[in-house]
Amino acid sequence: MKKLLIALLASLAFSFSALAAVNLNTATQAELENLDGIGPVKAAAIIDYRKKNGGFKSVDELEKVDGVGPVTLQNVRKDVSVSGRTTINAPAADKKETKKETKADIPAKETKTKEVGTSKAAESGKTTASKEVKKDKTAKEEKPAKESTAKKEKANKEDKADKTKNEKKAKEEKPAKESKAKKEKADKEDKADKPKKEKKAKEDKDSKEKKEKKSKKEKAE
Repeated sequence: MKKLLIALLASLAFSFSALAAVNLNTATQAELENLDGIGPVKAAAIIDYRKKNGGFKSVDELEKVDGVGPVTLQNVRKDVSVSGRTTINAPAADKKETKKETKADIPAKETKTKEVGTSKAAESGKTTASKEVKKDKTAKEEKPAKESTAKKEKANKEDKADKTKNEKKAKEEKPAKESKAKKEKADKEDKADKPKKEKKAKEDKDSKEKKEKKSKKEKAE
């Protein structure tokens, strides 16, 4: 009985060791590509996802990766985990390689297409990043110029407003100044004419008195 149990345990241990277990959080690009339905593009997407999100919390989270759908998840579920060491099942790998060798032409074309797509995507990313950097640089250069122009326009508006205000004030003050000047001129003229008027008034009075005396004298005679 003991021998039977030992043999059974040994058989189970051998079976478990033969299974593939790929840790989604530590597997390399090549190890991920050994999974059924996972190529270079999907493997790269898995690595990008775990970098951005701090790793996979569960196997079901694999479906959130771009390009991985329910069918792919179902195919690889038994071969993946989110903890432990990554081990590759050699027979399964051989089977996969044999399958690839049987249809060598199709994978070669797919790989080439994927590589071209990846290359274009990388170039596009670089171009976009370069454009964004250039755009940011241009925006930073234009900002001081715009601020300077805005300040200049504001200063011009304020100067124009002050000029209009000063002109209005000058127009309002001009009549008052002219009126004051006329009054002062009239006062000076009156002051200058006053002695003349007084002298004339005195002369008129003396002349009148002389006439009255002469008239009295003539009457008395």
